[in-house]
Amino acid sequence: MSKYTPRLKKYYKEEVVGKLMTELQYTSIMQVPRLDKIVINQGLGDATQDKKVVDVAIEELTLITGQRAVPTKARKSESNFKLREFMPIGARVTLRGDQMYEFLDRLISVALPRVRDFKGINPKSFDGRGNYSMGITEQIIFPELNIDKVSKINGMDVTFVTNARTDKESFALLKELGLPFRK
Repeated sequence: MSKYTPRLKKYYKEEVVGKLMTELQYTSIMQVPRLDKIVINQGLGDATQDKKVVDVAIEELTLITGQRAVPTKARKSESNFKLREFMPIGARVTLRGDQMYEFLDRLISVALPRVRDFKGINPKSFDGRGNYSMGITEQIIFPELNIDKVSKINGMDVTFVTNARTDKESFALLKELGLPFRK
């Protein structure tokens, strides 16, 4: 009985590593950048008025990613925003391993093409250390969610954490994995 390997993980090992070694002129396979984790974060400003907003967001993120999401809590009180310390104000999930590759595959092949007027993702959103962040304006682009049961449209931030040392290496890795960057 063979163990299941995600399609994108297999593609990375068989195709991407070789292409990046020649493109970036590496001498060892260990120098090739790889994707360490994907962090999905949802900040919910309405959570100060309605506590159920966070619970709904956690359930939706859990459905989208296939892994239980956790609430994020406020670090300090802010009276202007009616915010108390440790009040839940968002949801996040960190994906690693096979679940990370499965989510990335669904994001590239199913979710991003469903974005209205999609022209590609911004190639300038690197942080200088080889990590890439992008925003998604509507969570309904994921087919796991039933649109009729979605009460409020929320956006989310998706961060791709790589072990690449530079943005150039990270860009080459993410482009080879199939992220549709704008020209």
